[in-house]
Amino acid sequence: MDVIVHGWNPAYTDWIAELPGQTTQVIAAARASGATILLPGNVYVFGADAPSDFGPDVPHAATNTLGRVRIEMEEALRASGVRVIILRAGDFLDTEASGNWFDKQIAPPLRRGVLTWPGDPDADHAWAFLPDVARASVMLADRRKNLPRVCDVNFPGYTLTGRDLARACARVLDRPVKVRRMSWLPLMLARPVWRMAAHLLEMRYLWSKPHRLTRDSFDAVLPDFRETPLDDAIARAVAPVIADLPDRPRSAHAGPPRAQAQ
Repeated sequence: MDVIVHGWNPAYTDWIAELPGQTTQVIAAARASGATILLPGNVYVFGADAPSDFGPDVPHAATNTLGRVRIEMEEALRASGVRVIILRAGDFLDTEASGNWFDKQIAPPLRRGVLTWPGDPDADHAWAFLPDVARASVMLADRRKNLPRVCDVNFPGYTLTGRDLARACARVLDRPVKVRRMSWLPLMLARPVWRMAAHLLEMRYLWSKPHRLTRDSFDAVLPDFRETPLDDAIARAVAPVIADLPDRPRSAHAGPPRAQAQ
């Protein structure tokens, strides 16, 4: 065994109960086998009061529940003595519906020419195209012997406001897209009876706090990496969400749209 991907992703409501034990098991397996642990990191560790530029040198100062769980998990990995690669990324754009913010909440109203945004539509937000993250993960794993024992790397991805994302969706859909603010009131009302609502609300700040992932650490270890062009990534991300629209989204390199039968 060469690399163990610590990719378990339980529901927010199970993080406290499950993630510490899962991390302990992963560390034990890595010690026994000599494997490197690859952790898909996120931005939860920095906290609401962090500077807007998230880099490896920014303190992990989150005080909310989910942020603290992630901090403690990363601290356990750093203290384990095994080789660790942390590839830290923003919210995912995926090529299939996987239950993330984009395909569950933000993109579905595109059927009506609307993009739902959970916060300030003018605030920078960190995004990552999941196939690019996977490709970068493989490249880092291949170079693991030349990396520091604990290698904390940002995946820079795309920094997009809600309006930036709407414009990109409009380009690939070839139709106008307007931004509409999401109401958090239903989650506030559900909070007393639905545990998940409390965790979604504690991460609400990320949708209005301007933030971006700095790229210096990434470029230093993967200078030859080429990200998927934004419009191509958006076209692939919206396709499964609005698959039954008559005009499917097209990438920037797909050529002119074909004429529709009359």
